Amino acid sequence: MEWAECSFDVIVSDADESYDPEETPANIAMSIAEKKIQALLDLKKVDLSDSILVAADTIVVLEGEIIGKPVDREDALGILKRLSGKKHQVITAVCVQDDKQKQVFHDATHVSFHPLSEEQIIHYVDNYKPYDKAGAYAIQEWIGVIGIKSIEGDFYNVMGLPVSRLVQLLKESFS
Repeated sequence: MEWAECSFDVIVSDADESYDPEETPANIAMSIAEKKIQALLDLKKVDLSDSILVAADTIVVLEGEIIGKPVDREDALGILKRLSGKKHQVITAVCVQDDKQKQVFHDATHVSFHPLSEEQIIHYVDNYKPYDKAGAYAIQEWIGVIGIKSIEGDFYNVMGLPVSRLVQLLKESFS
């Protein structure tokens, strides 16, 4: 949002990120984004009369399975081994709300990894510690430079926020 020259404040939401595994990945991400806003509203951390809230949630889907954030080093290594040489989907859902309306959308990007060596995977996990990243990686870090073969869709969606689409929504519906 900084690069789009939009002013903002960051407020951390401690929303429950559990979900119904029977839901589609897009619906799961949208539900979690909505929960993040609701958690802030429940705690009365923001006044919607003079604010627009934006919350996002990103999930990684490999072969139909949602890959979450790694729980530890071994999990991160295993996730990256599974992503190595394969194509997966990154879905980011965004919820935008003010005192008059709420809109929720999602964007999907396909990401293909080159085959990664065990040494590359270990180097990345040990040096970048991607434990707070869905899919155990951040495309804007070293792994993105050496490991990403191609992407189909919005690069910023993979970073966790489809900024261009969000800015358009804010301009068209929340001005």
